[in-house]
Amino acid sequence: MITKTDTKGMTREEWLAARKQGIGGSDAGAILSMNPYKSAFDVYADKLGLTEPKPDTEAMRQGRDLEEYVAKRFEEQTGKRVRRENHIIHNSDYPFALANIDRAVIGEKAGLECKTTKCLSLRRYKNGEFPEEYYCQCVHYMMVTGFDKWYLAVLVFGSDFMVFEIERDEEEIEALAEAERTFWENRVKARVPPAPDGSAGTDNVISTVYYDDSGGAVDLTPFDKELQELSKVKELIGEYEKEKRRLEQTIKLYMKDSSEGSYGSYRVTWRKQSRSSFDVSALIRDFVPEGTDLTDYYKTTKYRVFKVKEID
Repeated sequence: MITKTDTKGMTREEWLAARKQGIGGSDAGAILSMNPYKSAFDVYADKLGLTEPKPDTEAMRQGRDLEEYVAKRFEEQTGKRVRRENHIIHNSDYPFALANIDRAVIGEKAGLECKTTKCLSLRRYKNGEFPEEYYCQCVHYMMVTGFDKWYLAVLVFGSDFMVFEIERDEEEIEALAEAERTFWENRVKARVPPAPDGSAGTDNVISTVYYDDSGGAVDLTPFDKELQELSKVKELIGEYEKEKRRLEQTIKLYMKDSSEGSYGSYRVTWRKQSRSSFDVSALIRDFVPEGTDLTDYYKTTKYRVFKVKEID
């Protein structure tokens, strides 16, 4: 059974709270490592309220503001008509999931996802080539809404406008449903964090959740293997960094004072640049009276430093 929660009168805070009650479209891609901007750990921490909502970025603002434009372009290009869907959609067959879709296509059991991006990479899936970070989101929406098809309209800034058509595939929907169900039951509801994946997003979440330290100590015997591997990886990184510098130095010596060079598909540039920085010490010396308390003018950033040192 499909039910809907009206979002028209919701504040942004209320909408964000409602989204924590299940897995959404962008969350689905993150769970399956198909979202380059969000990790499974991000989703886990967000649903449990362990982190604050991410602040609005210019890209997020532009995406919202241009959604109507993308929808209109879709109508012009396809001849189809769409309408807003101001609801959070729930499906009793998938109680762990929810959908907040951009548009419904009039006269079809289909929806429309509107996207804006600076660049577009395609990946082959069962029923065609699609931008991989959006594909899982559309499959999720078909799962929740029961629709037969999803259209994806993508505005590539300054260069292209593309429309993709994704057909319902029951095998993919059931596979996604199982992955989401397992994540919701075994991770979120059980409060068991997903395994680290090495992404910057996971790193940021862990640093945020465990911001404070107690000063205590723990026995790391269970992590003997990880500590040894970490030591080897750090050594390899150092060796590769040195080799990278050597290769760069070799090419620079050949280029001398040339600004650029090319070979085949490679293009190398080596141009002079300058950077200005603000000298706070000089300003204080020249204009601030001695003994002035400047504490309120300094911004303090607190963080924990993680170090691994092998003791001889």
